[in-house]
Amino acid sequence: MKFTVQNSFIEELPADIQIENYPRQVRNACYSYVTPKKTTNPSLLHVSEEMLKELGISKETANSPQFLQVFTGNELIEHTHPYAMCYGGHQFGNWAGQLGDGRAINLAEIIHNNKRWVLQLKGAGETPYSRTADGLAVLRSSIREYLCSEAMHHLNIPTTRALSLSLSGDNVLRDIMYNGNAAYEKGAIVSRIAPSFIRFGNFEILAARKNTELLKKLTDYTIKHFFPEITATGKEKYLAFLKTVRDKTIDMIVHWQRVGFVHGVMNTDNMSILGLTIDYGPYGWLEGYDPYWTPNTTDAQHKRYSFGSQPQIGLWNTYKLANALYPLIEDVTPIQQMLDEYYTLFDTAYITMMKSKLGLTHENNKDIELIGKLEEILQLEETDMTLFFRNLSKVSKSDSFKSAFKKVTKAFYLLSSIKKESKQHWEEWFVTYIERLQKENITDKERKQAMNLVNPKYVFRNYMAQLAIDKADKGDYTLIEEFYQLLKHPYEEQPSNEKWFAKRPEWARHKVGCSMLSCSS
Repeated sequence: MKFTVQNSFIEELPADIQIENYPRQVRNACYSYVTPKKTTNPSLLHVSEEMLKELGISKETANSPQFLQVFTGNELIEHTHPYAMCYGGHQFGNWAGQLGDGRAINLAEIIHNNKRWVLQLKGAGETPYSRTADGLAVLRSSIREYLCSEAMHHLNIPTTRALSLSLSGDNVLRDIMYNGNAAYEKGAIVSRIAPSFIRFGNFEILAARKNTELLKKLTDYTIKHFFPEITATGKEKYLAFLKTVRDKTIDMIVHWQRVGFVHGVMNTDNMSILGLTIDYGPYGWLEGYDPYWTPNTTDAQHKRYSFGSQPQIGLWNTYKLANALYPLIEDVTPIQQMLDEYYTLFDTAYITMMKSKLGLTHENNKDIELIGKLEEILQLEETDMTLFFRNLSKVSKSDSFKSAFKKVTKAFYLLSSIKKESKQHWEEWFVTYIERLQKENITDKERKQAMNLVNPKYVFRNYMAQLAIDKADKGDYTLIEEFYQLLKHPYEEQPSNEKWFAKRPEWARHKVGCSMLSCSS
């Protein structure tokens, strides 16, 4: 298996001088060299055909023993030196100090078709950043990450990718709900792929340790390889970098809001400097439209990372990155101005996005009110977000309230018990919406086509993930392939897959893994 290896990260940035692999504080370094843990009896469950092409790997190679051994940690790629990155982070609003790649090991950095890719194994064993953990991952979380990262790509959302999903052949002890009921689960490894896995926390740890020299070196490296469009010098260079990261973060979160995705753990160590969705832990999609919903059991009380809070947390995290980069800029005024612009930029992008979901193309000063009213009444009754917006495209300019409302009723969980006052609000909104549609020049057919390009029909709901996990636990991996194929075309009708265009079943409402999840891997 031949790659064009270009180890820029480890060649241009300093390594941990300690070579032993044990938990410790790593200083004056951006990474530590680590060898993946050997797996006893690995087996390949699934491979992303698209990522094979992206990386220049043939299907024949993917079926080879060498591919399996490399992407389960048993064999190294020639001319490579695996490593784990050092970073810190704010977790649930509190500075956590050094964190780092506790269960992720970067195998190699390669170039293919002029694109840079880092090949990483998640669940490949201990690193100096594992603290008290074992550095391993289990099948359930690995299935969720593997399928979701690829699904997000096909939803046109910036994300890390996944190449392969494998069983390690080892059992891993986990307490799934952190309630003292630990049990052994199947160990698994996902090979994750991204241009870079650098996070906000890579900069935070260096600033916290007042290592300005290395902070500058890391920032210069990041700009050189991933933001070549930044040509300014001096403090303007670092300010431009900060602005670009802010804008990419805004773009990513607007996309999350568009499809109803809730990340669940927006700690600064889980924020990609490239604006990619990264670290798929206790994520979820809105079932009933609820801005206060979070899929994370750890966040159940304070709901810091709920759906409606994601835009605010994006700003909060950008503040922390700005604080980390301050030693390179040393001027509060332009930094504060950059941060003050966040909500103006976000709101503009958000309204544009929501108008596209509603099929509105012309400027109208009442559109913001129309959108705000919709967000309010969606919460009056349990209304499935995905089904509502997808079916909204069926509404025509000539519809009455009754005919329009009928087209979206599949989205309501308890249609028969919708309160009278709720229905009145819906009637008022639909009357206004239809009047607004009549001011558009495009036809109903053209509008429907445009709306169906931004309102997905199929998303990777938690209950679907749990179905795949339950089958996989019994040795049946067919649903992994079924969902992989389904989620490659989320905006298409796919009549043969209509059963997945449905509300969450009642059995999944409170089932572990379907409603809320822990960070347990």
